[in-house]
Amino acid sequence: MTMEKPMEKPTEKRTPVAVIINAGAGLGYCAQFQQQLHEKFAAQGLLADITLAHSGEELIAAARAALARGVTLVAAGGGDGTINAVASVLVDTEVRYGVLPLGTLNHFAKDLKIPLALDDAIANLAQGRPMRVDVGDVNGRIFLNNSSLGLYPDIVRDRERQQRRLGRGKWLAFGWAALAVLKRYPFLSVRLEVNGVAHARRTPFVFIGNNAYQMQGLNIGERACLNEGQLSLYVAQRPTRLGLVRLAWHALMGRLAQQRDFDVAAARELTIDTRKTRLRVATDGEVTVMQPPLAYRIRPGALTVMVPRIVPR
Repeated sequence: MTMEKPMEKPTEKRTPVAVIINAGAGLGYCAQFQQQLHEKFAAQGLLADITLAHSGEELIAAARAALARGVTLVAAGGGDGTINAVASVLVDTEVRYGVLPLGTLNHFAKDLKIPLALDDAIANLAQGRPMRVDVGDVNGRIFLNNSSLGLYPDIVRDRERQQRRLGRGKWLAFGWAALAVLKRYPFLSVRLEVNGVAHARRTPFVFIGNNAYQMQGLNIGERACLNEGQLSLYVAQRPTRLGLVRLAWHALMGRLAQQRDFDVAAARELTIDTRKTRLRVATDGEVTVMQPPLAYRIRPGALTVMVPRIVPR
């Protein structure tokens, strides 16, 4: 009599995902966290290949390596700067992008209604749907949320200098940097070309959004849509010194002031020029130095992001 062998339980097939975490933000990520993360992904039927990156260069290198391996789902964990860095590699590809909002403000995730809790954000990678969203571009550098000139980049530069030299925390350094800018009361002379029309402005603050920001009501500073194929331009009128600090705070929090504080326009492309040979430009909170003129454009549907199938109320 021949005994039949018991049927083997089929091996569960899991979807591979490259997970890139910003471990350089001092959040205590370690091997134990990495193991816990593996388990959280496995619970959703995902096979995670996790990289703990300690710099922007490592974030970008990990994303490029994932593309080279042919991975079709890449997730990034960190703040808006981290999400921007990894996205810069994935634009104009068919790779699906997952956002794990581990930062302080998480503007991009909030505007796309991506869950902020880590377990729910991981579940969204498995259960959500891919959606093409627009990406802003200034002289070849992308932004998912916004870009700005003048007041905000100056404060970020001073804040980072205080954090580096004096060891101050982010928010304390921001306060001191805002006071330093308040004393200088800086203005920037710019020439704007928007929809074929030239404008000259002297302003402390220029803000360019990836799609339109709501300017009034309970949801001020949020975006209802990220795929309308438009840049939104906000040029601050001449505020008082106190108004300068208020504008900087709204910029940091991603919540613009009321429309009366700005000249507002929408365009697919726009150009900003000044007499300066170098300008500090903020993109999603990260500041770089660029040479004018600054050529801004919208890149419609350039990034495919995993978003919830049912938008939470």
